[in-house]
Amino acid sequence: MLEEDESLFVDLDELTECSTVFRREMVHTLPSLELSGGIIWQGMVHEVVKEAVLVSIQEVNMEQKVVVAKEEEENSAGATTSGLSTATSCVFSKNITTIKTQYSSSSKASSSTGTQLDFASHNSADDGGATTFSEETVKKYPPCDIKYSEYTPCEDPKRSLKFDRDRLIYRERHCPEKNELLKCRVPAPHGYKTPFKWPLSRDLAWYANVPHKELTVEKAVQNWIRYEGHRFRFPGGGTMFPNGADAYIDDIDKLINLKDGSIRTALDTGCGVASWGAYLLSRNILAMSFAPRDTHEAQVQFALERGVPALIGVIASKRLPYPSRAFDMAHCSRCLIPWGQYDGAYLIEVDRVLRPGGYWILSGPPIRWRKYWKGWERSRKDLNAEQMQIENVTNSLCWKKLIEKDDIAIWQKPANHLHCKKFRKIVKNPPFCLTQDPDKAWYTKLETCLTPLPEVSNNEDVAGGELVKWPKRVHAIPPRISRGTISEVTPETFLKDSELWKRRVSYYKTVNNQLGQVGRYRNILDMNAFLGGFAANLIEDPLWVMNIVPVEAKINTLGAIYERGLIGTYQSWCEAMSTYPRTYDLIHADSVFTLYKDRCEMEDIMLEMDRILRPEGSLIIRDDVEMLVKLKRIADGLNWDSQIVNHEDGPFEREKLLFAVKLYWTDPASADQTL
Repeated sequence: MLEEDESLFVDLDELTECSTVFRREMVHTLPSLELSGGIIWQGMVHEVVKEAVLVSIQEVNMEQKVVVAKEEEENSAGATTSGLSTATSCVFSKNITTIKTQYSSSSKASSSTGTQLDFASHNSADDGGATTFSEETVKKYPPCDIKYSEYTPCEDPKRSLKFDRDRLIYRERHCPEKNELLKCRVPAPHGYKTPFKWPLSRDLAWYANVPHKELTVEKAVQNWIRYEGHRFRFPGGGTMFPNGADAYIDDIDKLINLKDGSIRTALDTGCGVASWGAYLLSRNILAMSFAPRDTHEAQVQFALERGVPALIGVIASKRLPYPSRAFDMAHCSRCLIPWGQYDGAYLIEVDRVLRPGGYWILSGPPIRWRKYWKGWERSRKDLNAEQMQIENVTNSLCWKKLIEKDDIAIWQKPANHLHCKKFRKIVKNPPFCLTQDPDKAWYTKLETCLTPLPEVSNNEDVAGGELVKWPKRVHAIPPRISRGTISEVTPETFLKDSELWKRRVSYYKTVNNQLGQVGRYRNILDMNAFLGGFAANLIEDPLWVMNIVPVEAKINTLGAIYERGLIGTYQSWCEAMSTYPRTYDLIHADSVFTLYKDRCEMEDIMLEMDRILRPEGSLIIRDDVEMLVKLKRIADGLNWDSQIVNHEDGPFEREKLLFAVKLYWTDPASADQTL
C-alpha cells in the first residue's frame, strides 16, 4: 500500500460544493492522473485516497458512468486533466493538483502524465549502474560485482562441483538456497552493445557482449566461430558439417521432407553454438537447442546472442523439461551422449518427447565409423559395439531405421503402439510405463520404461491425433484440446483465448510502438503462456517466443503449445531460469505475481527478470493494480523506467499493465580498458 500523507486527503465538505457536472468530470478525468512516478490513477484501489474520492464517485449513477465510458472510447488519445478547467471555481481542483504532485516520484523512472516510455534502443548512456532516488522508501538494488556478469544461479560451476560427476549429474540444475540469493543487479560487461538485428545476428555477434575467445581456438578447424576485429563471425560450420550447416540441412532434406510443413519443431541435443537451429529457421523449422554449461565456454550464450532459441541443459538423471510428444524431429551431431548406455535411458527419453512418426537424426560417432575410426582415435571394435548398442535400443523402442547414408543416420518413431504392444510379448524390455504422467518433467527422474502412446483403433491412426501442417498449425485447435485431454480447456476456450490475445497484442503495440517495429525484438519470453496466444499473435514477425508453463500452474498446457508449432519449457519462478544473463529483448508476464504471491518473494522474481533481460530490453507485466503498485516500487529500485497503464478494456478493470524498460548501464571500465 502507498504510504499515507495528510496532504493527499481531500476535504469532503469541499467536494460537496462541486456540482454534479464537476463530479462527473472527475470520473472522466481521474483515470488519467499520474501518481507515484508513472502510476496512473484507475478510479479504484488506492486506500489513501479512496475515502476522499471514491465516496463521491460512487454517488455518480450508472447512467453517467456509461456516458463517460463512451466518451473514453471516442477520445482515443486518452483523458487528460484538462477537464478540470471547466470547474475552476470548485476548490477541489487544487487538491487534485496536490495529489498529483505529492505522489510524483523524483526518481529517474518517473515521467509526467501522458509522457510515453522510450522503448527504442540507444545503448549510449552509461551510469555504471548508479541512479538517484527520492527520499521515499524505495529499496535500492546495487550493481553486483563484475564476477557475476555471466552468473547462472542454477548452473553455477562452483556449486556444481559438490555433486556427483557420474552421468553428468553435477551439470544438472542445482539452485542456491534462499539465503544465497543475490540481491543485486547483474552487470553487463563494459562496452556491451545491442546485438545485431536478425538475420545479421545469425552470422555476427559483438565480442564485448560475450568476451570469450576459447571456442575460436578449440573449434578453429571445425569452423564454428571466428574472431574478427571486436566481433565474432559464425561461418555455420560444425564438427560433422565442415561445409556449413546449410549444406548439411540440405543433405537431411534429401532424406526426409523438411519443406512441406509436417516438420515444425525440432530438438537439438548438445547444440554447440546452435548453427543447426539457426539455419533451420529459414525453412520455418523452430529448434529448441540445449547444451550444458561446460568446458565449451559460453556455447549456449553464443546461440542466444545470435538470436537462436536455446537453454542450458543436459540429459543426465532427470527428464528434459518438455512435455511428451513435443518435437517433430530430434538431432544429435557428435553430441557425445552415450545413447546405448544406462539401459538406453537417454534414447527412451528422446522417444518420450518425440511425436508419433517423429524422426531422430544422428551424425558423428559411431555413424560411418569404418571411415572415421582413426580420426576419432577409437578402435573399430569399440565403435562397432557402440553402434550395435544404439541399433538394439532403437529396435526395442519399435523405431524404424529409415536410412544410413554417408555421415547421417535417421530413425522414425512409430505413429502408434499397436504393433509395439504385440512386439512386447517377444521383447520384454523396456516395458511400458504403467503409472507415470508422461508430461511431468520438472526434476522428474528418468525411467527406463517406454512411454505409451494414446490408444488408436487401427494401424493407420496417428496416436493423439494428426497435426495440421505449418503454418496453419499455429491457429488450428490442438489435438490435445479437441480430444479433451487437457482438463478445463475446450475448443471454445481455445478460440476465445485466441481472440483475446489478438486484441491484447494489438493494444500492446499502441502502447509500445517498438513492438510493431521489425527487428527491435528478437528473443522474447512469456513467463506464463497458458495456450501460447501471445506468441501466436507475433508469429509473422522475425522473432521467437520461449513459452513458459509454470510448474505451479493449475493446468499443464505446454503440450498444446507445442502442438501449435511453438516452443517452450517448464519453469518455477521461485528459481532461476536455465539461461544466461541478458538473454531476452522483451519479457511478458501475465498474472505471474498473483500466481506466486504466497510462494516466493516478488523481489527475487523481479531480480531474475532483470538478470535475463538485455540492457534497454522491455517488459510487459499484467496483474491486479494493487500488485502492480508494489511491483512499480521494486521496478524503481531496479532502475527501470516504468509506467502503469489502463487495461485494454478501459479504466474500470482492476487488472492493469506495467510497461517498463531496463535502462542501459554496464560495469565501469577496468583500469586496463581506460588506458
